[in-house]
Amino acid sequence: MKTRLFPLFAGLVVLTLSTPLRADEVQVAVAANFTAPMQKIAADFEKATGHQAKLSFGATGKFYAQIRNGAPFEVLLAADDETPAKLEKEELAVSGSRFTYSIGQLALWSAKPGYVDAKGEVLKQGAFEHLAMANPKLAPYGAAAVETLTKLGLLGSVESRFVQGENIAQTYQFISTGNAELGFVALSQVYEGGKLKSGSAWIVPAKLHSPIRQDAVVLAKGKDNPAAAALVKFLKTDKARAVIQSYGYAL
Repeated sequence: MKTRLFPLFAGLVVLTLSTPLRADEVQVAVAANFTAPMQKIAADFEKATGHQAKLSFGATGKFYAQIRNGAPFEVLLAADDETPAKLEKEELAVSGSRFTYSIGQLALWSAKPGYVDAKGEVLKQGAFEHLAMANPKLAPYGAAAVETLTKLGLLGSVESRFVQGENIAQTYQFISTGNAELGFVALSQVYEGGKLKSGSAWIVPAKLHSPIRQDAVVLAKGKDNPAAAALVKFLKTDKARAVIQSYGYAL
Protein backbone atom coordinates (compact mmCIF):
# COMPACT_ATOMS: atom_id res chain seq x y z
CA MET A 1 0.00 0.00 0.00
CA LYS A 2 2.80 2.45 0.97
CA THR A 3 4.68 1.59 -2.25
CA ARG A 4 1.63 2.47 -4.37
CA LEU A 5 0.95 5.73 -2.56
CA PHE A 6 4.51 7.08 -2.79
CA PRO A 7 4.55 7.66 -6.58
CA LEU A 8 1.13 9.37 -6.32
CA PHE A 9 2.34 11.57 -3.45
CA ALA A 10 5.56 12.40 -5.32
CA GLY A 11 3.53 13.34 -8.39
CA LEU A 12 1.37 15.69 -6.35
CA VAL A 13 4.47 17.37 -4.90
CA VAL A 14 5.92 17.91 -8.38
CA LEU A 15 2.57 19.28 -9.62
CA THR A 16 2.35 21.68 -6.67
CA LEU A 17 5.90 22.93 -7.16
CA SER A 18 5.37 23.49 -10.89
CA THR A 19 2.09 25.39 -10.45
CA PRO A 20 2.56 29.17 -10.12
CA LEU A 21 1.21 31.01 -7.13
CA ARG A 22 -2.37 32.24 -7.48
CA ALA A 23 -2.47 35.11 -9.94
CA ASP A 24 -4.53 38.21 -9.32
CA GLU A 25 -5.96 40.93 -11.52
CA VAL A 26 -5.44 44.66 -11.12
CA GLN A 27 -7.67 47.34 -12.62
CA VAL A 28 -5.46 50.10 -14.02
CA ALA A 29 -6.46 53.57 -15.23
CA VAL A 30 -3.85 54.70 -17.75
CA ALA A 31 -3.35 58.15 -19.28
CA ALA A 32 -4.09 57.96 -23.01
CA ASN A 33 -0.58 59.09 -23.99
CA PHE A 34 0.87 55.99 -22.32
CA THR A 35 -1.29 53.50 -24.25
CA ALA A 36 1.35 51.81 -26.43
CA PRO A 37 4.10 51.41 -23.82
CA MET A 38 1.63 50.24 -21.17
CA GLN A 39 0.22 47.54 -23.43
CA LYS A 40 3.75 46.19 -23.88
CA ILE A 41 4.56 46.52 -20.17
CA ALA A 42 1.30 44.75 -19.19
CA ALA A 43 2.19 41.79 -21.41
CA ASP A 44 5.70 41.61 -19.91
CA PHE A 45 4.21 41.96 -16.41
CA GLU A 46 1.89 39.00 -16.93
CA LYS A 47 4.73 36.84 -18.24
CA ALA A 48 6.96 37.75 -15.31
CA THR A 49 4.42 37.53 -12.47
CA GLY A 50 1.33 35.71 -13.69
CA HIS A 51 -0.76 38.71 -12.63
CA GLN A 52 -3.03 40.37 -15.17
CA ALA A 53 -3.31 44.14 -15.60
CA LYS A 54 -6.74 45.14 -16.91
CA LEU A 55 -6.15 48.45 -18.66
CA SER A 56 -8.49 51.39 -19.25
CA PHE A 57 -7.20 54.37 -21.23
CA GLY A 58 -8.43 57.94 -21.09
CA ALA A 59 -7.97 61.51 -19.89
CA THR A 60 -6.45 61.96 -16.44
CA GLY A 61 -9.07 64.57 -15.52
CA LYS A 62 -11.90 62.18 -16.30
CA PHE A 63 -10.26 59.37 -14.36
CA TYR A 64 -10.00 61.67 -11.35
CA ALA A 65 -13.75 62.33 -11.46
CA GLN A 66 -14.51 58.62 -11.90
CA ILE A 67 -12.26 57.60 -9.00
CA ARG A 68 -13.94 60.16 -6.75
CA ASN A 69 -17.29 58.65 -7.76
CA GLY A 70 -16.24 55.12 -6.80
CA ALA A 71 -14.80 53.66 -10.02
CA PRO A 72 -13.12 50.28 -9.32
CA PHE A 73 -9.62 51.33 -10.39
CA GLU A 74 -6.76 50.11 -8.19
CA VAL A 75 -3.76 51.82 -9.81
CA LEU A 76 -3.60 55.13 -11.66
CA LEU A 77 -0.92 56.02 -14.20
CA ALA A 78 -1.61 59.71 -14.66
CA ALA A 79 -0.45 62.18 -17.29
CA ASP A 80 0.55 64.61 -14.54
CA ASP A 81 1.83 64.67 -10.97
CA GLU A 82 -0.94 66.84 -9.54
CA THR A 83 -3.81 64.35 -9.82
CA PRO A 84 -2.12 61.49 -7.91
CA ALA A 85 -1.02 63.97 -5.23
CA LYS A 86 -4.58 65.26 -4.94
CA LEU A 87 -5.98 61.72 -4.62
CA GLU A 88 -3.40 60.95 -1.95
CA LYS A 89 -4.39 64.07 -0.02
CA GLU A 90 -8.07 63.12 -0.29
CA GLU A 91 -7.25 59.62 1.06
CA LEU A 92 -8.35 58.01 -2.19
CA ALA A 93 -4.81 56.72 -2.79
CA VAL A 94 -2.32 54.85 -0.63
CA SER A 95 0.00 57.28 1.13
CA GLY A 96 3.64 56.88 0.08
CA SER A 97 2.88 54.82 -3.05
CA ARG A 98 3.19 57.74 -5.49
CA PHE A 99 6.22 58.00 -7.79
CA THR A 100 7.16 59.47 -11.19
CA TYR A 101 7.19 56.70 -13.79
CA SER A 102 8.02 58.93 -16.77
CA ILE A 103 8.48 62.48 -18.01
CA GLY A 104 6.51 63.11 -21.16
CA GLN A 105 7.62 64.95 -24.27
CA LEU A 106 5.33 67.11 -26.37
CA ALA A 107 5.51 66.96 -30.17
CA LEU A 108 3.95 68.94 -33.00
CA TRP A 109 3.02 66.25 -35.52
CA SER A 110 1.47 65.89 -38.94
CA ALA A 111 0.56 62.67 -40.70
CA LYS A 112 2.05 64.23 -43.85
CA PRO A 113 5.78 63.62 -44.39
CA GLY A 114 7.73 66.86 -44.67
CA TYR A 115 4.84 69.03 -43.45
CA VAL A 116 6.24 69.88 -40.01
CA ASP A 117 9.80 71.19 -40.03
CA ALA A 118 12.42 70.37 -37.39
CA LYS A 119 12.06 73.79 -35.70
CA GLY A 120 8.28 74.16 -35.71
CA GLU A 121 8.37 77.16 -38.06
CA VAL A 122 5.17 75.84 -39.66
CA LEU A 123 3.28 77.35 -36.73
CA LYS A 124 4.53 80.85 -37.55
CA GLN A 125 3.82 80.46 -41.26
CA GLY A 126 0.18 79.67 -40.43
CA ALA A 127 -0.58 77.86 -43.71
CA PHE A 128 -3.05 75.47 -42.07
CA GLU A 129 -6.75 75.47 -41.25
CA HIS A 130 -6.85 73.21 -38.22
CA LEU A 131 -4.49 72.72 -35.28
CA ALA A 132 -5.41 69.83 -32.98
CA MET A 133 -4.71 69.60 -29.27
CA ALA A 134 -6.13 67.84 -26.23
CA ASN A 135 -8.50 69.69 -23.91
CA PRO A 136 -6.11 71.69 -21.69
CA LYS A 137 -8.56 71.50 -18.78
CA LEU A 138 -8.45 67.69 -18.77
CA ALA A 139 -5.17 66.70 -20.41
CA PRO A 140 -1.70 67.87 -19.31
CA TYR A 141 -0.41 67.59 -22.87
CA GLY A 142 -3.11 70.03 -23.94
CA ALA A 143 -2.07 72.42 -21.18
CA ALA A 144 1.57 72.09 -22.31
CA ALA A 145 0.51 72.91 -25.88
CA VAL A 146 -1.22 76.11 -24.76
CA GLU A 147 1.81 77.04 -22.66
CA THR A 148 4.09 76.46 -25.67
CA LEU A 149 2.01 78.62 -27.99
CA THR A 150 1.85 81.34 -25.35
CA LYS A 151 5.64 81.40 -24.96
CA LEU A 152 6.06 81.53 -28.73
CA GLY A 153 3.64 84.46 -28.89
CA LEU A 154 1.34 82.56 -31.24
CA LEU A 155 -1.69 81.69 -29.10
CA GLY A 156 -3.82 84.61 -30.27
CA SER A 157 -3.11 84.05 -33.96
CA VAL A 158 -3.90 80.31 -34.02
CA GLU A 159 -6.59 80.00 -31.34
CA SER A 160 -9.45 80.21 -33.84
CA ARG A 161 -8.09 77.15 -35.65
CA PHE A 162 -8.06 74.81 -32.63
CA VAL A 163 -9.65 71.40 -32.94
CA GLN A 164 -9.92 70.07 -29.42
CA GLY A 165 -9.78 66.39 -28.53
CA GLU A 166 -11.26 65.05 -25.32
CA ASN A 167 -7.92 63.40 -24.67
CA ILE A 168 -4.60 62.91 -26.41
CA ALA A 169 -5.79 59.72 -28.15
CA GLN A 170 -8.66 61.54 -29.84
CA THR A 171 -6.30 64.38 -30.74
CA TYR A 172 -4.02 61.90 -32.50
CA GLN A 173 -7.02 60.55 -34.44
CA PHE A 174 -7.93 64.03 -35.68
CA ILE A 175 -4.44 64.42 -37.16
CA SER A 176 -3.95 60.86 -38.43
CA THR A 177 -7.27 60.96 -40.32
CA GLY A 178 -6.51 64.36 -41.88
CA ASN A 179 -9.25 66.25 -40.04
CA ALA A 180 -6.45 68.50 -38.79
CA GLU A 181 -3.30 69.12 -40.79
CA LEU A 182 -1.17 69.09 -37.67
CA GLY A 183 -1.42 69.17 -33.91
CA PHE A 184 0.20 68.64 -30.54
CA VAL A 185 0.50 65.03 -29.38
CA ALA A 186 2.57 63.04 -26.94
CA LEU A 187 5.84 62.03 -28.59
CA SER A 188 5.14 58.46 -27.46
CA GLN A 189 2.20 58.26 -29.87
CA VAL A 190 4.34 58.80 -32.94
CA TYR A 191 7.70 57.53 -31.78
CA GLU A 192 8.93 53.98 -31.20
CA GLY A 193 12.30 52.32 -31.00
CA GLY A 194 14.13 55.62 -31.20
CA LYS A 195 12.54 56.95 -34.38
CA LEU A 196 9.43 58.61 -35.79
CA LYS A 197 6.91 56.02 -36.98
CA SER A 198 5.28 58.14 -39.68
CA GLY A 199 4.62 61.68 -40.88
CA SER A 200 6.73 64.62 -39.73
CA ALA A 201 7.29 66.17 -36.31
CA TRP A 202 8.94 68.83 -34.20
CA ILE A 203 9.88 67.70 -30.69
CA VAL A 204 8.95 70.71 -28.57
CA PRO A 205 11.89 71.90 -26.43
CA ALA A 206 11.27 71.27 -22.73
CA LYS A 207 11.97 74.93 -21.94
CA LEU A 208 8.72 75.97 -23.68
CA HIS A 209 6.43 74.34 -21.15
CA SER A 210 6.34 73.02 -17.60
CA PRO A 211 7.75 69.49 -17.16
CA ILE A 212 5.14 66.82 -17.89
CA ARG A 213 5.87 64.67 -14.87
CA GLN A 214 3.70 61.56 -15.00
CA ASP A 215 3.06 59.94 -11.63
CA ALA A 216 1.64 56.56 -10.72
CA VAL A 217 -0.13 55.77 -7.46
CA VAL A 218 -1.85 52.81 -5.83
CA LEU A 219 -5.46 53.76 -5.23
CA ALA A 220 -7.39 52.98 -2.05
CA LYS A 221 -9.27 50.13 -3.74
CA GLY A 222 -5.96 48.45 -4.59
CA LYS A 223 -4.45 48.70 -1.11
CA ASP A 224 -4.74 44.98 -0.33
CA ASN A 225 -4.35 43.63 -3.87
CA PRO A 226 -0.97 41.87 -4.35
CA ALA A 227 -1.22 42.48 -8.11
CA ALA A 228 -1.40 46.25 -7.57
CA ALA A 229 1.77 46.21 -5.47
CA ALA A 230 3.46 43.91 -7.99
CA LEU A 231 2.61 46.19 -10.92
CA VAL A 232 4.02 49.28 -9.22
CA LYS A 233 7.18 47.33 -8.42
CA PHE A 234 7.42 46.07 -12.02
CA LEU A 235 7.14 49.61 -13.42
CA LYS A 236 10.42 50.41 -11.65
CA THR A 237 12.35 47.49 -13.18
CA ASP A 238 14.98 47.92 -15.88
CA LYS A 239 12.78 45.97 -18.31
CA ALA A 240 9.83 48.32 -17.92
CA ARG A 241 12.03 51.43 -17.93
CA ALA A 242 13.63 50.33 -21.20
CA VAL A 243 10.17 50.09 -22.80
CA ILE A 244 9.25 53.54 -21.47
CA GLN A 245 12.40 55.10 -22.90
CA SER A 246 11.91 53.42 -26.28
CA TYR A 247 8.72 55.45 -26.73
CA GLY A 248 10.48 58.77 -26.21
CA TYR A 249 9.88 59.36 -22.52
CA ALA A 250 12.52 60.61 -20.14
CA LEU A 251 12.97 58.96 -16.74
